[in-house]
Amino acid sequence: MKNIKFNKSLPIIALLFAFIGCTDLNEEIFDESLTGTGQAETVSGSIAPVYGLLRHGVWLHTVNFGLQEIASDEAILPYRGGTDWFDGGKFIAVHQHLMTPGNSLVGDTWTQITLTLSRAVIAAERLKAEAGTSNPSAQDGYYEMVAMKAYLNMLALDNWGLVFKKETANQKSEILRGQEAISYVESELLSVVSVINNDKGPGRINRDAVKALLARLYLNAAVYRDPYGTPVFKKEDMDKVIQYTSEIISRPYSLSPEYFDLFSDDNHTNRELIFALDQRGVLETDHQRWAYWSISGDQVPRPEFPNTRGTDAAAVTPDFYQTWVDAYGNVDPATADARFNKENTVIPTTLRDLSKVSPLNDSEHYYCVEPTKFEIDRGILRGVIWGPRKDGGGKILTCSDGKVRIYPVINKRTSGANLAYVNHTRNVDFTSSGSLHNTGYRFSKYQFSHTAPNCCSYSSVDLVLIRLGEIYLMRAEAKLRNGDNAGALADVNKLRTSRNARPSQTPAALSSINLDVLFRESGFELYWEAFRRNYQIRFGKYERSWTGKTEGDVSKRLFPIPQRAIDGASGEEGFLVQNRGY
Repeated sequence: MKNIKFNKSLPIIALLFAFIGCTDLNEEIFDESLTGTGQAETVSGSIAPVYGLLRHGVWLHTVNFGLQEIASDEAILPYRGGTDWFDGGKFIAVHQHLMTPGNSLVGDTWTQITLTLSRAVIAAERLKAEAGTSNPSAQDGYYEMVAMKAYLNMLALDNWGLVFKKETANQKSEILRGQEAISYVESELLSVVSVINNDKGPGRINRDAVKALLARLYLNAAVYRDPYGTPVFKKEDMDKVIQYTSEIISRPYSLSPEYFDLFSDDNHTNRELIFALDQRGVLETDHQRWAYWSISGDQVPRPEFPNTRGTDAAAVTPDFYQTWVDAYGNVDPATADARFNKENTVIPTTLRDLSKVSPLNDSEHYYCVEPTKFEIDRGILRGVIWGPRKDGGGKILTCSDGKVRIYPVINKRTSGANLAYVNHTRNVDFTSSGSLHNTGYRFSKYQFSHTAPNCCSYSSVDLVLIRLGEIYLMRAEAKLRNGDNAGALADVNKLRTSRNARPSQTPAALSSINLDVLFRESGFELYWEAFRRNYQIRFGKYERSWTGKTEGDVSKRLFPIPQRAIDGASGEEGFLVQNRGY
């Protein structure tokens, strides 16, 4: 589809737009696959910027994706080695739930969501007018943008407890909270659920995506009505969750037997995907930052492209890893659950013992593989990692037949007699020793794309936003909250046992279920997909202590409204009120 290259003045414009109706976004659009002339160009030129901003703005690793992950008990990002990823302390503060209205991680997320929402409002208005000229594709595009407005408002509702009601570009936004916000988003989704197109594939928001959003809305309604209290889940809400998820499950989707195929090249055609950010254009803005953000900066994940690397940022908290240990006891989760790990770097038995080698004497301690066949392990990475090694000139070392040498990866922040391998340890925290670049197990859920020549761009892997696995979990939760334990157990076991491409690692069926088990299962299925914070709040676990975090104030369930937004609205007294506790 078309993408958007945006001017640096846009963040300020976006903030103003939400309040005073500015329409001059000063953008430059360039073509991808959503192209055409005449009426078709009007449609593509309207909707493509929205998808572009969603992909390369809202869902960047350092915007909403990072905000959701780092605020939860799933991921932590310390000040790496006292040199990297401090960024004004924004990640540490969010993880500790000590953020202020000046936190730039929160502020950047606000900016990108409101900016993208403003563009969706403009697109919807333009397409509604165009549809009146007997342009059926404009009518379809209009429905799409109404759904997109609702989706973006749900992100705002989840983050700040508010939505923006705005139908035209020149109209002043009305800010809604609580039940008013729920009712408005619900009305938007219901207005298109029976008419929106359902045959454009997962790269466009479609009818099944709208049904999934309605299910999310009803499942979270108890939290949205009273964000600081104890959620009261109404039977009628849970009935609607069951209704819409069941309608999706009856459609021709299927759970992916190989779990990690969901997050790999060519995943666009995976029958589990319902809505994803389409990256088949292989553009600079088709990013793979969800892949690189957690991986070691010393790893070369694609040896045919020596400049590929990770960045040693977010790591798995010891607390989240412990949930796997608690579930499987004395059995290594890597052997018990196909979602925990997929071993791609198959190290020969003769090389596995590293007790007698070190980076100082391991020149022959390697095996050979075709460059395009090498893949780093997927899932949660532990211990010493293996990968290509470069010579002094930056070239990948090869075997005599041209294949790539695969060694234990050297930690380049060590030297001399202390030269060591990259060894990802379980412990990671905000202390000096716990913040070293190697500390913490790592998320390797998304594949480093075979089309990406560098760390971050030109990926062919779609970024998954809604998939069938989540639908089963939502239905199971609604059934459980309605007292149907057997139905909930059946849904969870269907999900677990369907991950059977590697039979020895297929998760076994559970014998019983309760809310704690379901919460744990949601973590196993949805980790590194920006769901954990939402689930923690809904399941009453967000105020607990975990590594690096002891704050238990319920006010921190919502993020602060950025101070620059408050200041920007100061001319409208009472228009934008700061959230409680900030």
